[in-house]
Amino acid sequence: MSTSDAAFGDVTVGLDAHHVAEVEMHRPPANYFDADLLSGVVDAVGWAAEAGGRAVVLCSEGRHFCAGLDFGATDSPEPSALIALYGIARELVDSPLPIVAAVQGSAIGGGLGLALAADFRVAAESSRFAANFARLGFSQGFGISLTLPAVVGRQNALQLLTTGRRIKGDEALAIGLCDRLDDDPRAAARDLATELAGSAPLAVRSIRRTLRSDVVHGFAAMVDHERTEQLRLMETADFSEGIAASMARRPPQFQGD
Repeated sequence: MSTSDAAFGDVTVGLDAHHVAEVEMHRPPANYFDADLLSGVVDAVGWAAEAGGRAVVLCSEGRHFCAGLDFGATDSPEPSALIALYGIARELVDSPLPIVAAVQGSAIGGGLGLALAADFRVAAESSRFAANFARLGFSQGFGISLTLPAVVGRQNALQLLTTGRRIKGDEALAIGLCDRLDDDPRAAARDLATELAGSAPLAVRSIRRTLRSDVVHGFAAMVDHERTEQLRLMETADFSEGIAASMARRPPQFQGD
């Protein structure tokens, strides 16, 4: 149970007696994100740090953890929108507290990027992970070019990105994409966060700064490159076909133009 709580748009946060903050996104069932939602997450984590939190559980209401951007609801993002989105993602990667993502259902596309921005991921065997960008006809974003190889290795990352295939929780655990499996990912994520909160908080922050320095320092340059590639490929016929096929739930027919 939370001893205190706050809300930032569609994101709520509560802090328990063990110094564990639960940051929850409320856009069920798929929890598609935009700059407002991600800003809410960043603000909630900041609130938790100011309130004495030592670790964060990042979770979501509904069937899925996060499906990234909703391409079916809007036109392709404008460059300014992607700049804002990835700027906020950088703040999340550089957050002051260790974050454990509780991945129920699916983490797809940018939603996988959001899960990878956390320090740890806890999932169920039934959870699904996919970097499906190539199946939509464009390239990866949210710093996945940096964060995915960091946890699964270059070859696994290359395979996941170029095939766009979905993997289940057991395979995700085997390649390091998630850290623990449990039928109740949120409860297991809370257990891990409680373990983290039981360690010396200054030591934990120092350890994270050291081990995450390459990701934090390289993130801005990487998302700039990713954004350029995404915007270029969004002008292609293959991107239009990829989105249309996804909306129609049919295999895409790419032509290479």
